[in-house]
Amino acid sequence: MAAKLKKGDKVVVLSGKDKGKQGEITEVMPAAGKAVVDGINVAIRHVKQSQNSQGGRQPKAMPIQLSNLALLDKNGKATRVGFKMDGDKKVRFAKTTGDVI
Repeated sequence: MAAKLKKGDKVVVLSGKDKGKQGEITEVMPAAGKAVVDGINVAIRHVKQSQNSQGGRQPKAMPIQLSNLALLDKNGKATRVGFKMDGDKKVRFAKTTGDVI
């Protein structure tokens, strides 16, 4: 199946503890159906000190289900993603505005 959300997309969270928050996708894991979004679903990880890095409690963005994310259109509203043919290329577009993403 074609990827509706990709790295670098601006998204909004639809459900969960971070509902309504916005961020940018930094990593997508299509096999697991998850994505990592900056500042969303943050957990504290305890890191052991090493020669190179300071130890302690460090925040880390954890993966979130792709079904709980929606793409932001140019108006800043959540939208669904569709596909259409532009010449001989398949392109993504926002369903609410019709703009090519």
